[in-house]
Amino acid sequence: MPDWPTTEAEAVAVQDALRDRVLRSGPPLDALRLAAGVDVAYDTGSDLIAGSVVVLDVASRQPVAEATVVGRAAFPYVPGLLAFREIPILRAALDQLDVQPDVLVCDGYGWAHPRRFGLACHLGVLTGLPAVGVAKTPFVGRAEGAVGGRRGDTADLRDGTEVIGRVLRTRDGVKPVYVSIGHRTDLDTACALTLALSVGYRLPETTRRADSACRTALRGALSRRNGTSEDPFVSLTAVVGEDGKAAP
Repeated sequence: MPDWPTTEAEAVAVQDALRDRVLRSGPPLDALRLAAGVDVAYDTGSDLIAGSVVVLDVASRQPVAEATVVGRAAFPYVPGLLAFREIPILRAALDQLDVQPDVLVCDGYGWAHPRRFGLACHLGVLTGLPAVGVAKTPFVGRAEGAVGGRRGDTADLRDGTEVIGRVLRTRDGVKPVYVSIGHRTDLDTACALTLALSVGYRLPETTRRADSACRTALRGALSRRNGTSEDPFVSLTAVVGEDGKAAP
């Protein structure tokens, strides 16, 4: 894998080069026993970020493993290219796990992306794991018709004539989420997994727990930084190798 991109043009070229590696089918739902939620928290006043991976048992939605890494972003904040800001720290966190998840559940987009290569696609291709994107709002596309008000109701998310995802109601009368495939999965399985992980709340439990973990880690890191004259954090380029894996 070449050096991690540092410019928008380089990042777009990587997305275009890797997009054809996305596999749009994969294992059935009952083979996805361990789901890893991934999320990243940003400090708006600096380049400090925290990435968390929380692995849950899909059947019970109980935690199995967790890892969090705090570091400095290796890419600027650019809509449509957030994967290049988030993947290094998420790969570092994934490498700290002592279990192998069966599927990644990303707080964001997969195929429902302007270049059909959002975070879920990118992280799935790099890790080889099945991956799903579950977003709070649409990035591109619009729902084909109204979504019913009951849990499990859906509508296709279309960009022109192409179905790029699905609008999914996870709770009665609550705003839907926007599901798209990432890698090694299909849309039906992605939606079924999202429903299985979303009981009592709008968002999957994987996302809720990963979001809480990275926010907590970031607050702790900022508190420690503000209490010392030393900077205890290093650039992610120092802890993550060119292949995106944590350095030994």
